[in-house]
Amino acid sequence: MSSRPLLIGVTADLQQGPVHLQHIARAQYVNAVLDGMDAMPVVLPAIGNRQDARGLLDRLDGLLFTGSPSNVAPAEYGAPGEGRAPADPARDATTLPLLREGLAWGVPILCLCRGHQELNVALGGTLHQYVERLPGRIDHQAPVHDDPNVRYANRHWIDLAPDGVLRALAGAPRAFVNSLHGQGIDRLADGLAVEATHADGTIEAVRWTRGPGFALGLQFHPEWHVTSDAFSAAIFRHFAGIVAAAAAERTPA
Repeated sequence: MSSRPLLIGVTADLQQGPVHLQHIARAQYVNAVLDGMDAMPVVLPAIGNRQDARGLLDRLDGLLFTGSPSNVAPAEYGAPGEGRAPADPARDATTLPLLREGLAWGVPILCLCRGHQELNVALGGTLHQYVERLPGRIDHQAPVHDDPNVRYANRHWIDLAPDGVLRALAGAPRAFVNSLHGQGIDRLADGLAVEATHADGTIEAVRWTRGPGFALGLQFHPEWHVTSDAFSAAIFRHFAGIVAAAAAERTPA
């Protein structure tokens, strides 16, 4: 009898559609789990305190925290004001507790774009709300274009930490990525180590260094090129291997 597929929780947004509120997880994230990990994606609605995080983590093998057009609310990291629009308080109320529980349980976690920022905030770090306004920083936002393949094309180089996971996966000191964002990490949370930076000082990737689990945060979008770019594919293969190993340890012989 074949073993069950690995189950990867994929976070969703709560967005207003033309008529109805919708829980949305973009196809690129779902397909990256299917194609890049040979695993089964399980979309997690943004339901806040109605979510049973511990119950979910008892059933899921890994977690993918997705990117989003929305931004983490500044109140979540002690900053004043309403912050950069749009917001998604239902997602904040869902993902931040789930991240903390996931790390406590040692469930493998991959965080992309907004997820990367959520990881930092969940652990007590802060965010720059407008990276492009900071002295010496470039504008990291996506170009305005109707073709998503143009919007999500690789745009700039990042420098990879010599002793990091990404450096080993890339087999090189730098990588060319599609880092598209308005917010970014300001104060790095305790327990996170920098995996990659842009030349302007923006933190482009982090990893969790405490506790039994694995968590990697990427400001860029490897899900868009998981079947065509070697570095993107290597990230998801590596995550799949970690998830499989953790699942094997949790499964009784």
